[in-house]
Amino acid sequence: MKDPEEATIFAGLDGRTDTELPDWYAEQHGGPEPISFSEAIRNLPQAVDTAVAYRNPYTEEWVETERFNALVEPSRLQAEADGDTGVESLFHIPTDSYSIINPVDVYGPLEEVLREETIDGMPLGDVMFGEIRHYRGGGEVHMDIMFDGLEVRLPRRSDPITMGVTSGYDFFGEHAVYVEGFAQDGYCSNTMRSLTDKEVIKHVGDVRNFRTWWEELLAQVELVADDLFEFIRDAQDIELDFSDLPFTVTEFYSLLGFPDYLAERAASDAEANAASPVEIDMWTLHSGATYALTHFFQGKEGVSLDQYVRIANDILFNPEGTVERVKRAYEEQLEADGDDGSQASLAGERALASIERVSDDLQEKVDQFEEREDALRERFQDAMA
Repeated sequence: MKDPEEATIFAGLDGRTDTELPDWYAEQHGGPEPISFSEAIRNLPQAVDTAVAYRNPYTEEWVETERFNALVEPSRLQAEADGDTGVESLFHIPTDSYSIINPVDVYGPLEEVLREETIDGMPLGDVMFGEIRHYRGGGEVHMDIMFDGLEVRLPRRSDPITMGVTSGYDFFGEHAVYVEGFAQDGYCSNTMRSLTDKEVIKHVGDVRNFRTWWEELLAQVELVADDLFEFIRDAQDIELDFSDLPFTVTEFYSLLGFPDYLAERAASDAEANAASPVEIDMWTLHSGATYALTHFFQGKEGVSLDQYVRIANDILFNPEGTVERVKRAYEEQLEADGDDGSQASLAGERALASIERVSDDLQEKVDQFEEREDALRERFQDAMA
């Protein structure tokens, strides 16, 4: 992803906690000592509105209007007034239906919840850590919030997959705030996004009760942590034999919809971490995809990334759907290569038959994925009720 203009590492909820970064995370994020989450949130830019004027090109006069108000950063307004030309106070000029939601409005209630919710008898605020990333002059912010001990441990791995949420907001009229389940694999630094449905609040209408919102969302994350190990274990039992398929590992990712530069990175990682470079299980294929997205994605966090995250997650959580998607893409490719839409060649038909055999072999394993996903969704609904 594009490098942030500024990044802040935090550990612990506030000055009353004595939280240290886990060793695996500290190794990845060397630099200044982390600050508390509360301090980091209160250091983020705020937004207030102020009157807007327009210039009459015939009289050169500026005319005030009450129709729109500009969103500005108040401390930067003062800096500009003092002659500091290196700051930019303006974020956005929204419509008159725009509702400002500042970071403390959202994350202040989270602080209350983290003091009360516990894991193994420890308040979540005592074990929280992560990173806050600033873009567009601080008007767009994304953050990863993780909880040491809320984790999945895989056999023969010293570092865990640590669970949490990724959240963010902006002042530019897109989403006021969003949050979704998230995890980071300490073994390879890969991030796993969209582990729960993304919850989004817009810049219009009434602001909801954020405390209840956070309680429900954290309950969902704990449910995912309970089931993630089982999903991974089942995915490790499903292998694709690329020596019997009509495409390479790189082409597998391309058929799923990854751009070439990501497909190549994903395939390289999957082949390097598989026991055999031609027999690769679905968990390793998923890890290849998250590796490429974590370390080499050239776009921005947000919608442009989300579409590829969904593809990567389907490899793990919906292997049947993944194979079906590859099959459809391969069929379309065969038709595009044909003459005037003529039938695929005999070689193409044989290739499709080999994909079909993989789909048939998957069928006996699909039920357990669907049952587990249905049970997880049902528990989600109970948690949100």
